Amino acid sequence: MSAIRQDDFIQSIADGFQYISYYHPLDYITALGKAYEREESPAAKDAIAQILTNSRMCAEGKRPMCQDTGIAVVFLKVGMNVKWDAKMSVSEMVNEGVRRAYNHPDNKLRASVLLDPAGKRTNSKDNTPAVIHYEIVEGDGVEVICAAKGGGSENKSKMVMLNPSDSIVDWVVKTVPTMGAGWCPPGILGIGIGGTPEKAMLLAKESLMAPVDIHELIARGPKTRIEELRLEIMDKVNALGIGAQGLGGLTTVLDVKIMDYPTHAASLPVAMIPNCAATRHVHFHLHGDGPAVLTPPSISEWPDVAWTPNTEKSTRVNLDTLTPEEVASWKPGQTLLLNGKMLTGRDAAHKRIADMLAKGEKLPVDFKNRVIYYVGPVDPVRNEVVGPAGPTTATRMDKFTEMMLAETGLISMVGKAERGPVAIEAIKKHKSAYLMAVGGAAYLVSKAIKESKVVGFADLGMEAIYEFTIQDMPVTVAVDSTGTSVHNTGPKEWQAKIGKIPVSQA
Repeated sequence: MSAIRQDDFIQSIADGFQYISYYHPLDYITALGKAYEREESPAAKDAIAQILTNSRMCAEGKRPMCQDTGIAVVFLKVGMNVKWDAKMSVSEMVNEGVRRAYNHPDNKLRASVLLDPAGKRTNSKDNTPAVIHYEIVEGDGVEVICAAKGGGSENKSKMVMLNPSDSIVDWVVKTVPTMGAGWCPPGILGIGIGGTPEKAMLLAKESLMAPVDIHELIARGPKTRIEELRLEIMDKVNALGIGAQGLGGLTTVLDVKIMDYPTHAASLPVAMIPNCAATRHVHFHLHGDGPAVLTPPSISEWPDVAWTPNTEKSTRVNLDTLTPEEVASWKPGQTLLLNGKMLTGRDAAHKRIADMLAKGEKLPVDFKNRVIYYVGPVDPVRNEVVGPAGPTTATRMDKFTEMMLAETGLISMVGKAERGPVAIEAIKKHKSAYLMAVGGAAYLVSKAIKESKVVGFADLGMEAIYEFTIQDMPVTVAVDSTGTSVHNTGPKEWQAKIGKIPVSQA
């Protein structure tokens, strides 16, 4: 009978969440490296290069690969013969581990968890409580999976109650394009089939914890219906041409994971949850002989890809002298290197701006002829100006876009993924532009930020308005002043191209 000591368990949880903040699973990185080699779309290839370069930088610098360091998810399989040498409950120990991980002084992680979600939405300050899933199994040890799931990918989760005769593949292929690019492809699709609605969702989430191994399945061929589904869904989703960051390309998913469970004769519950470019999970066992030992991967295992700003093909932009006429001249797909001073703001800041404008109150900053970056950065450590500071999903700010462009004098915006029809119409109306930064390259992006200070709404923490001084921050014109969106044109172009290429090659 194993006795799991309280300190060992807490330390293992804390170490696990620190570890996954800066180490991608090597199976994911290897698969992404192969996708980079195959990719023919210049925009998608550049985005993958940024993600791979960012991943190596994080592994070397031990800093988060994404500014959204996720909500803590823990899967526990507890042996029936385990004895706990602890005064705290298991849930309390998990949360203490999460608390220590997210407030680690050498690698402080962003606290994103809000209490009272339907009310005041107050930040818990330490990313607790975690979401914990328990299973009691045979044995005398504890199996632990720690995962950090970012909001961008979690927000794209889907669930449907199909009729037993309906096609699961058809539903997936129809649904993935509706998810946009806010889940930061190329990633992994987790699919749960059967049980009840909540069971299907849990199966989908748990399936994402398995290694990327579809290349092995392709090599040996499918042996079960589930394996056949994995291959069929992967081929058909990649044939959609969505590509890295939704820019159009050959690889949208690196793997498709499926778990199933018996279900009612009248039911076919199906859930789908994506894992983003910041795929983060670690798996370990405890047997009462001390905390988990997590062996760092070798940096030599990373693909030999080193992204640097392309100063020959990209246009340098001085934000301090930027004019509406210059913004209106940008073309879809044009790559820019931003320099000068840029403001930030995301959900909470936009809501407060809207409230202040409605009351006729003066805003804390002047947005006239300024650019806003949708970001909630990680706190800096040591000599950093700012922690990892990648873009957040821009569509959440769509409903504020007309207000910002019409009432504040704002002339451009930076975020990740596509914009919706409401935002595109406002951009077109005001001859503005939306610029896309690569999601999943937060540490790389932060290196372009040379100064940072809070200039408004300091009480909002990471959602405050900052002013960044930046140097050669890479972005792509995703929506130009005419309303043309590369997230519409790119996937259509590549879907047509892939249709002429055997899917297995794409």
